[in-house]
Amino acid sequence: MDSKLPLALKVNDLDNVATVFSNEAKAGSDVEVRDKKGNSYVLRLLGDIPYGHKVALREVRAGEDIIKYGESLGEATHEIAAGEYVHVHNLDSKRGRGDKEG
Repeated sequence: MDSKLPLALKVNDLDNVATVFSNEAKAGSDVEVRDKKGNSYVLRLLGDIPYGHKVALREVRAGEDIIKYGESLGEATHEIAAGEYVHVHNLDSKRGRGDKEG
């Protein structure tokens, strides 16, 4: 893998997002997605992703759980494409809410 690519880490096999560890993760660029076993692949970014934020690793359907560290962070508020930035604009948290199970 090209070590010059920005890095995104997938911590758990169940995760459908990875955390980006670069200030150079810009729309149209590639990141190296690496898992805890050392496996990696290249993912094209659809938008800018700030350092420490999440990128979708695959298509996520509206209402589907966003999984990070093997745990649900919440659900997608609409379709999210692989390579898209995942944050409060497309993620509705279930945690700390009395109206949703979490």
